[in-house]
Amino acid sequence: MKILHIDASSKFHQWSNSRALGRYFLQQLKSNGVEFEIDYLDVTEDVQPHVSAEFVQATYTPKEERTERMHEVLASSDAMCQRVMDADVLVCAMPMYNWTIPSTFKTFIDAITRTNVTYDLLPDGSTVGKLGDKKVLFITTRGADLRQGSPYSHMDAMTPVLKAAFAFIGVEAPQFVDAQPLQFTVAEAREAALVRAHNDLDQLAVQWATTMAKCNQPEMAV
Repeated sequence: MKILHIDASSKFHQWSNSRALGRYFLQQLKSNGVEFEIDYLDVTEDVQPHVSAEFVQATYTPKEERTERMHEVLASSDAMCQRVMDADVLVCAMPMYNWTIPSTFKTFIDAITRTNVTYDLLPDGSTVGKLGDKKVLFITTRGADLRQGSPYSHMDAMTPVLKAAFAFIGVEAPQFVDAQPLQFTVAEAREAALVRAHNDLDQLAVQWATTMAKCNQPEMAV
């Protein structure tokens, strides 16, 4: 199994809760007997270009009609799409910045949302995502408490953006583990938030290990 492990925190590694939680989950998977290889991507270092007019023109031009310049414009996106398509699982760890996803993760989404690559545009104008075989986990960290019943719960623009963007390319049921609140609260609440997140990741690692073990069992001869 190949896991594309993505970090999107602008903090240094030792100060980032989202980076630490992502590493923790992979360690728990390994502890539960799941064998995998990692393709690691830090979108704060490997920053994808913003969408440009050239990019839009190139991506909607049939491949056989693209100019050399169009192929150059799409090269980094082509490579990123291939990395995503080669992975069985995406583990995406990121903080919430100003109520939504980091801008570097948005440019990653823009890079992998490609006509006739990660989704098909049909003659009637409808679309079909092509990444429905991918298992996707979002590990997020939030400064405020955005859980149901919190005064900030209506401010969560992160979850719907991630769900909509990945549903468009075929991922209908991504999983979420959200650590919150981690800043705008007292120390005890921050510690409790991290404990909850670790417990959720522990349970998820066991679930994934159990599911994968069942999938790998040989079929009985009849």
